[in-house]
Amino acid sequence: MILEPLPSCKNGPAAVEGVHMAIAFTLDDLLAYSDWEREVWHRWFRDNGAGALAVDLGRNNTGRIQTVGELVRHIFSAEKRYVERCLKAPLTDTSAIAADDVEQLFTFGVESRRALRDLLASFPDSEWEAPREMSFGTHSRVVTSRKMILQAVTHELRHWAHVAAFVRQAGYKPGFHDLIASPLFELPASASGTNRS
Repeated sequence: MILEPLPSCKNGPAAVEGVHMAIAFTLDDLLAYSDWEREVWHRWFRDNGAGALAVDLGRNNTGRIQTVGELVRHIFSAEKRYVERCLKAPLTDTSAIAADDVEQLFTFGVESRRALRDLLASFPDSEWEAPREMSFGTHSRVVTSRKMILQAVTHELRHWAHVAAFVRQAGYKPGFHDLIASPLFELPASASGTNRS
């Protein structure tokens, strides 16, 4: 990341042209955050019941995904299918997974995450940059497995934000899901002195 000087900044590090700041985090870090968020949502849906999964996405839905439960299933289905595409395996038909059953949905989420972690642990290095063809309805694209896996994770994060917005609009209180609230990169209480959740 290169910090460029701001026109209004006369002093301080931001005013030093060309300053480089390295921040390192890994896909494992994003998955750890995603695992935490899944756990939080699982508890939340358990506490709020099937009615929360039945929240309608409104008149501008895709026609294929019409409820929050179907959107949650889509999150986990996409992860599963990106792994299958990397492996050149047949794509799983996930329509039989009940979109109104909290436990069935989140059990499927555990399975899709296990498949992703297995792929990350065993996929040959030479295959990460190999081209894979994908179809989206009438469109197709050729992308690398590396890009598909990053898409799987960012796709999930984006859709959890949608879930939060939809349930909030329906009158529910979805809670705080920001990364800052997660245990990722958490300092031990003794090191921070003021670490409060």
